[in-house]
Parts: sequence; structure tokens; C-alpha cells
Amino acid sequence: MTEHRSGFACFVGRPNAGKSTLTNALVGTKVAITSSKPQTTRHAIRGIVHRDDAQLVLIDTPGLHRPRTLLGERLNDIVHTTWSEVDVVGFCVPANEKIGPGDKFIAAELQKIARRTPVIGIVTKTDLVQPQQVAEQLLALQQVMEFAELIPVSAVDGFQVGALADLLVGKLPEGPQLYPGGELTDEPEQTLVAELIRESALEGVRDELPHSIAVTVEEMLPREGRDDLIDVHAFLYVERPSQKGIILGHKGERLREVGATARKNIEALLGSKVYLDLHVKVAKEWQRDPRQLRRLGF
Repeated sequence: MTEHRSGFACFVGRPNAGKSTLTNALVGTKVAITSSKPQTTRHAIRGIVHRDDAQLVLIDTPGLHRPRTLLGERLNDIVHTTWSEVDVVGFCVPANEKIGPGDKFIAAELQKIARRTPVIGIVTKTDLVQPQQVAEQLLALQQVMEFAELIPVSAVDGFQVGALADLLVGKLPEGPQLYPGGELTDEPEQTLVAELIRESALEGVRDELPHSIAVTVEEMLPREGRDDLIDVHAFLYVERPSQKGIILGHKGERLREVGATARKNIEALLGSKVYLDLHVKVAKEWQRDPRQLRRLGF
């Protein structure tokens, strides 16, 4: 009888360090939304990796950053809470960007937990650079703090994703399965649907807008008399009327594109045809307003 390990791991790093893409690659399906915009992840999304010898629960956290709003502070709180609860932490640094003050700030925070929780240094996005650059980045990362292990990976072409899974599993305690086989995330479907809509809305928008977008799914029900169609009613919130104009686009064209892309992704997630009813609302300065943050799920 071989031993079975189970436990929790999380990836941390600056915004856009490849944490969500890596989570999805390890789970083998999309559980965390990805975008080139910073602060794409706003919840600690759990993805579940099932193996014969282990069950690894990955928690994809928001990027740790110096907060400028109440939302930013709450996102950082999610990160710190997650760190205190996991068995192993993966610190992600992209191969194609120099290690900067943001990385050093995170490393200094990680030093505080490194005595009791192993930290693995991960150089991500190796597909974007030459092998020589990967080697240089590994050496640079080694100077930042003392890691339990160091590994370069590419979630895009699968380079060393399996080896990373082995390293993470090796740090877990022995234990039984924590979730039933076949489950890939414990996120409620409505949360995942809202996230897919937000992901579609983030594509191609101006840099100042991503932080201002929030999505709530008000209702998600099978259409009466039809077992092959789900009605999804959702609101997309922005902070100012000018931002509403950006999301809507000329004669509502941009919102239609967002809806069409999101609907395709939601249909893939739910395995059913979907009618998506999407409206844009202005929630003034919601990132700074505790009452509105609560209403929007933060």
C-alpha cells in the first residue's frame, strides 16, 4: 500500500506573474481566469489536482501589491490568510522580467513564514526567453531568499509542469482525499460564471479600467419548459459613467462582443446552451466603499 498525500498549496507573486495560468495547467482545465491585465484574480480560487498518490488543492491568490484602495487592502488580506493555511507556497517570478522591488517585497513577507512552511521558487513563462536567460533568472531568484526548491516551468508548453506537481506533492503531509474524485474546483458555478464574464470584459480595455470592473450573477436558472437552455442574468459594474461608455462601445457593440465571448466560455463550463442577459451599471467608487464591496462579494 503506497502512502497517499493530501494538502494545500498556493502560488504567490506580483500581478501577472503567471499564477492563474499555472494553476489551470496543473489542474488540467480552466478554474482561474487569466488576462494580461494586473489584478485579474480577486478571489482565492481552488483547483484540485487528483493523482493516484495524492490530492493537491491549489489556491490561486490575487497578486500581492501595495494597495491604493480598500479593495486592494482586502485582496492583500486574502493572500496573507491563504499563506497561513497552506502546506507549501510557490513563489512565481516570470523569466522575461527582471526581479524588482515588488518581488523583493513579497520575498520579505514570505521570509516570515518560511521557517514553518516550505517555499518553492518558480521561474514561470520560460517559453518566452532563451535557456541562458532562464539560468540567469534562477540565479537571480536564488539571491532573493532561501528556497526549499527552485524550478523553471512553462504553463503554455507544459515544460516541467509535472515535475513541479511532484515537488509540491512531496511537501504535503500524508492524508486521505479531501474532495471527491472528479471535482476540479470547489468554487460555486455562479462565481465561475461571473469570473468568465469579467475575463471577457477585461480583454482589450484601457489600463485604468480593469480594477473598476466587477460582475455579479443575479440569477441562473434553467429556462422553463426547456432542459437544454440556462438563463443567466448578470450585471457588470463600473465606477464612472465614462467607463460605462467604454464597456458599451459604439451602439453597444463592445458589450455584445463581451457577451458573445463570455457565453461561449459559460456554455463550455456548464455543458449547456446559455442565454446571457448582461447589463452595465455604475456603482460610484465601489472599490473604496465598504458597503458596496460587501454587496459585490468582497
